[in-house]
Amino acid sequence: MKSTRNLILSGLFAAIMALLAQISIPLPFSPVPLTGQVFGVFLVGAILGARWGAISLFIYVLLGAIGLPVFHNMQGGLHMIVGPTGGYLWGFVLGGYILGRIVEQSDSYVNMVAGMLLCLLAIYALGVLQLTLIIGMTLPKALIAGVLPFIPLDLVKLFAAVAVAMQVRRRLRVAGLIPAGKA
Repeated sequence: MKSTRNLILSGLFAAIMALLAQISIPLPFSPVPLTGQVFGVFLVGAILGARWGAISLFIYVLLGAIGLPVFHNMQGGLHMIVGPTGGYLWGFVLGGYILGRIVEQSDSYVNMVAGMLLCLLAIYALGVLQLTLIIGMTLPKALIAGVLPFIPLDLVKLFAAVAVAMQVRRRLRVAGLIPAGKA
């Protein structure tokens, strides 16, 4: 029963990721658009935890890789995974896992913020790595195009996600859907 519930939640959050990806603003100086995906990754990792969060995010990436239009601007296909923004997609899975591990230890405000910062670092790291490998950008250019313009808005998303995730986790705990953990 618990596994069925977790599978359903993983699928639901993969669908939420697909919706948040459609909030997309192209940047003329970068192959990476501003999207709602990072906010979604924060929620997935913080609410579902490491294992099920990573599964949910992997499902999302897999659905896009097989061609379903779940990525920004209703795009999908293998070219998205191996293209300039593919590193960010894999960073979502890694970042969600890292965040989930931290929140499973303690879902205090400080841990949630720290976990989301490390999640964001993982997303940026894999994204920049792919920009340097696929497009051939130098590391400084990849940081300027793929990280620096995103930091302010991603920090706003982070604190908004902390507020939402803490409330959702509290309510799920009261409902008996997640274990009473360290707060």
